[in-house]
This record gives sequence, structure tokens and C-alpha cells, in this order.
Amino acid sequence: MTDQLLRSGLCALVLVFTLPAFSPWASAARAEDQAAAWQAARAAGAHLLMRHALAPGVGDPANFSLEDCRTQRNLSAAGRRQSGHIGARLRAADVIVDRVLTSQWCRCRDTAALLGLGEVEDSPMINSFFQDASTRKAQTAATLKLLQQFDAAGEKAMLVTHQVNITALTDIFPASGEILVVRLEGRRLNTLARIKTPAY
Repeated sequence: MTDQLLRSGLCALVLVFTLPAFSPWASAARAEDQAAAWQAARAAGAHLLMRHALAPGVGDPANFSLEDCRTQRNLSAAGRRQSGHIGARLRAADVIVDRVLTSQWCRCRDTAALLGLGEVEDSPMINSFFQDASTRKAQTAATLKLLQQFDAAGEKAMLVTHQVNITALTDIFPASGEILVVRLEGRRLNTLARIKTPAY
């Protein structure tokens, strides 16, 4: 009898600590977080840093050529769907960007194009330095200077780039397809929000 009561008590404790995760309050909190993230993305002076969508693997093949997409690690079918879905979510949330810049890697170019947010511009300064970290400092500084120029012009930018570039700028390791909403404060980027979109 004592064992049965003990087991009942433990079950009750498990329920007490488990149920809030599925409660209306938890759902409401998540909704509020999402609403705050979209509000941050719409705000004047904020920019969007996006890691390219799902592209299975790490780095690029040994015969990699920037001019030939067939030699690169490219978006999967799921990554292409993910890109389109992210673009649709941005439009639905009324997030309007003035400039869409992309790394010259095909997985970034394709992600940027599939977002459907406007004309896409190549930007070598946000090319990956995964295989040659010697350019990390110079590229990071150039990217910050570019964002300063956008701020001076009153333009909001979407930069579609790579994990290494975003980590160098923010100290955050983003997921594939993740967007960081950032604001330039002095010579540093302040991360205002993170927007994650699953693959479909």
C-alpha cells in the first residue's frame, strides 16, 4: 500500500512539472515571442542575417568551383521548400527589405532567389571563409561597414550567407535557414531576435 501511494505521488509530481509545457500559458508565451521577433524584424534600423537553407553535408567537395554549381554542396529539395516557406512567412509578417545580398555560393544564391523578396545582389564580402579563415577578419569588418552604409541610407538589408560568417559577426551558431535580426550599435552587432523555420 505504501509503495502504491509513493508511486501515485511521484506520478502526480511528474504531471505537475510536465503539464505547464503543454499549457495554454506556454503556447501563449511562444506566440508572444514569435510576435516580438517579427516586430523586431520590421523595425527601422534592423537588418536580417540568414544562413542558407538546408544543404546536407559540410563544406564543399574537393573539386569545388565557385563558377560551377554542380561542383558545390547545394540545397536539398527540403532546403528549397524551406527557402520558399521562409519568404512567404516574411511577406505575411510584412517584413520589407530594401536590399537582398547573397554570398556567391550557389546554395546562398538559390536561397536568396527562392525567398522572393526582390532583386538579389552578389556580395563577395559575405562569401564563406570556412576553407580559408585568413580572410575572416577582413570580411567581417567589411560586412559591418556595409551595414553602416545601409543605416546611413535608411535601408533595411537581408544578407544570405554562411554559418561561419554569421558566427564571426554575432558569436551565434545559426541553424540552416535561421534568421538573426540584428542592429548595428557602434562597431558591434546586437542580436534582437532569432527566427527559425523548419524544413518541409
